[in-house]
Amino acid sequence: MSTSSDPSADRFLSDLNELRAIGARGTGVVRRAFDTDDVRARLWLTDRFADAGLTPRIDPAGNVWGLRGRLLMGSHTDTQPEGGWLDGAFGVIAALQVARENPNVSVVSFQDEEGRFGATTGSEIWSGAMTPDQADALKDLDGVAFGTARQALPATGGFPDPTRFDAYIEPHIEQGPVLDTTGQVAGIVTAIVGLRQVEVTLGGQQNHAGTTPMDMRTDALRGLSDADYAIRDALRAIVTPRSVWTIGHVAVHPNAPSAVPGRVRFTVQWRDADTPRLDRMEKAIRTALAQIAAATGLSLTISATARLPPADMDAGLRSALAAAADTHAPGRWCNMPSGALHDATNVSRLMPAGMLFAPSIGGISHDFAEDTSADDLVTCLHILKTAAATLTSRPVRSAGRSCP
Repeated sequence: MSTSSDPSADRFLSDLNELRAIGARGTGVVRRAFDTDDVRARLWLTDRFADAGLTPRIDPAGNVWGLRGRLLMGSHTDTQPEGGWLDGAFGVIAALQVARENPNVSVVSFQDEEGRFGATTGSEIWSGAMTPDQADALKDLDGVAFGTARQALPATGGFPDPTRFDAYIEPHIEQGPVLDTTGQVAGIVTAIVGLRQVEVTLGGQQNHAGTTPMDMRTDALRGLSDADYAIRDALRAIVTPRSVWTIGHVAVHPNAPSAVPGRVRFTVQWRDADTPRLDRMEKAIRTALAQIAAATGLSLTISATARLPPADMDAGLRSALAAAADTHAPGRWCNMPSGALHDATNVSRLMPAGMLFAPSIGGISHDFAEDTSADDLVTCLHILKTAAATLTSRPVRSAGRSCP
């Protein structure tokens, strides 16, 4: 669809691109929680909220609020270390545009959704899943504490009372290939998978790479290699095709060409929609790590850094989104689960929550190449506006179909 005769769409896309310029890196964006560009973006957002007639507030966790109505919409504006320009930002700016036209809407940009310190830290604090003191003790991979980093964005008010809101809708890009490959322009989320993550340290003996015989080494990096295989083998009989697990960040010490690695630190993350399966995966992962440490003579430390349960999205909100999708994208939307984690998981502890996905071209996200067509973004904006109008007047019910 053309946006040339649609001032609402033009304003939405203009704001989205202006936000994109803050922390721009080529086609992507870098705004890590509380870094200089993240702070700039959040202060820019407070100005936009004020211009839209919302009451801006920065809470002690760094969440930025535009307060007015009882329907809360939003997402996040922080990014991955190499982030795309739409991940989170689409949801916040779409919500802002809806709020410009609907006085019954409030907007939020949650802090640290991308997990510089934990995972969805800002919404975890607000939902009560984590205390502020617990959050302040979280540290990023460089050892910087959340409590220290948040001083870069001083609070202008306290945490909003959740009871002032009736429901929460989070617009987001899919971050996967389903909508793009099936030709859909919108996805209505049925549920969000659960996530768990641990940080693992294997300790060996740092030594000279030239003089230490191979059979006399206690090589921490070799332990990581063995652990990767052992975890995959242990999970084979437990997981389903939709289960995922990842060894992500790896830090090797001393990370020198002529030194046997004496210590390796890495994360293990796993996701599934079934809580008992998450439990079984955790037991298998911890057992595999313990067996490898014992077999290789390495010390082992495991600390949990994230633990989020699966979350069903509210049927009433899904129905309102479905009816709106029938209006603006008939035959071109579907119901689907979310394999990615979102702030809606935490907010669903407090109130009914729902999500709307826009397609990701090629299924690419968490990468500078992330993109979505302007037409699809605008179509999803109109779905959100129509759903918000319905939800602030009367509930509706609508059937839908699942993605293939």
